[in-house]
This record gives sequence, C-alpha cells and structure tokens, in this order.
Amino acid sequence: MATSVRLAPEMERRLDSLAAQTGRTKAYYLREIIEQGIADMEDYYLAANTVERIRKGQEEVHSAAAVRKDLGLDD
Repeated sequence: MATSVRLAPEMERRLDSLAAQTGRTKAYYLREIIEQGIADMEDYYLAANTVERIRKGQEEVHSAAAVRKDLGLDD
C-alpha cells in the first residue's frame, strides 16, 4: 500500500542523511519507525479513547473489590 507522508524540512534532511550514510532507503527507515512506534501509539490512543468512554458513562467499570469477590479471591 502506497502512503504519502509530508515531513518537516529538518526531519527530511535527517532522514536523507541517515539513508545516505547507511546505504539504506528512506522507505526502509520509515517502515522501521512505524513498526517500532505503532504499539506505543495504539496503547496511548486506545487507552485515551477508553478513558473518554468511561468519563461519558459509555464503558462499564468494575471495582477491584467486586472483581476479587466475583473471582472468589476474598476468602
């Protein structure tokens, strides 16, 4: 899938320099950056989305005490 990304001039220069100095393509480094960063982005933005749903009363929440009781851990 082809995707277009606009970079700030300084980021473009850094990426160009890295690619030139290592003999790899800019596309290689962009894929690496995305692959390494996607999990962090998912964690952050999906958690933020869940917090917002909780604040709006759209997400069910359970207290630790209720979970322990339901699991029979309060013996």
